[in-house]
Amino acid sequence: MQILPNKDFLIKLAHAKMPYGKYKDRYLIDLPEPYVVWYHNKGFPKGKLGDQLQTIYELKINGLEYLVKNIRNM
Repeated sequence: MQILPNKDFLIKLAHAKMPYGKYKDRYLIDLPEPYVVWYHNKGFPKGKLGDQLQTIYELKINGLEYLVKNIRNM
């Protein structure tokens, strides 16, 4: 079985910004990798933001940030 990424999720992810904290209003994909790793170790927040940050983590550790950045720049 092949799992296909949800197009709408990726488009929203490309435009999502951090809603609070030191990096408030920064695009999630532009968050520093150590910050995202810290969230991974601490535990992602519940809900949509947590899902987005977990996806950002996976993209960053696999070197795939350019995919979301390309979507944002379209």
